[in-house]
Amino acid sequence: MAFGAGLLWACSALAQPGAPARPEPQQWSFAGALGHFDLAAVQHGYAVFAGSCASCHSLSQLHFSDFAGMGLQPSEVAALAATWQVPDGLDAEGRLKHRAARPDDPLPSPYSGPEAALAANQGVVPPDLSRILKVYPGGADRLYALLTGYAPQVVRQKGRGFFNPYAIGHFTAMPPPLHGNEVKYADGTVPDVQAEARDVTTFLAWVSAPHQDQRRRLGVGAGLYLCFLAVLFAILNRRIWSDVRK
Repeated sequence: MAFGAGLLWACSALAQPGAPARPEPQQWSFAGALGHFDLAAVQHGYAVFAGSCASCHSLSQLHFSDFAGMGLQPSEVAALAATWQVPDGLDAEGRLKHRAARPDDPLPSPYSGPEAALAANQGVVPPDLSRILKVYPGGADRLYALLTGYAPQVVRQKGRGFFNPYAIGHFTAMPPPLHGNEVKYADGTVPDVQAEARDVTTFLAWVSAPHQDQRRRLGVGAGLYLCFLAVLFAILNRRIWSDVRK
């Protein structure tokens, strides 16, 4: 009965057979020309990533020092980095050694190499998420929809994976990554799947464009400066030519 209910939901969720369903538009603080990242949500999203995603996915283009951009102090960055272990060469017997990460280290991969990733995931290598919001069709809306779009009773088909209407071909090798209560929110927000999906999507959007806010502030400042120059030029032009008869 549970499988039948999940299958019924799956069939009703398909907007266009064979194509990913269109995600419902979401409101994101970082969207638009004047948008900005909610750094509290970015920090929450990191906690969700570390607890639910980091065991499979990497962020190879992100260094621990980059976390200063999400509102952490240098001491907090160093403390956060120290909670991770990174490879540190081989010992005298040829075995891989590890040490606590430092701020200048990149985030480590959960696998020693592609072969280990294939073996651990039934022949599928989980993608690196460093720029996922830049290359994933549909952007933040579709990623959020994918994370929250599994059937209430998970539908799995042998050889295809888990049904999700927002996945290419409607099936994905990734099992539902979020189940709620992965993190605790200090502000009392209920850590359900939707809240966690929204925060981790915001975090991955920040990872994909960590300097977006600075560029936008620079752009706004440059625009205001050019407007000031234009007004000044118009005033000077009027004053210079005011005595010239037409």
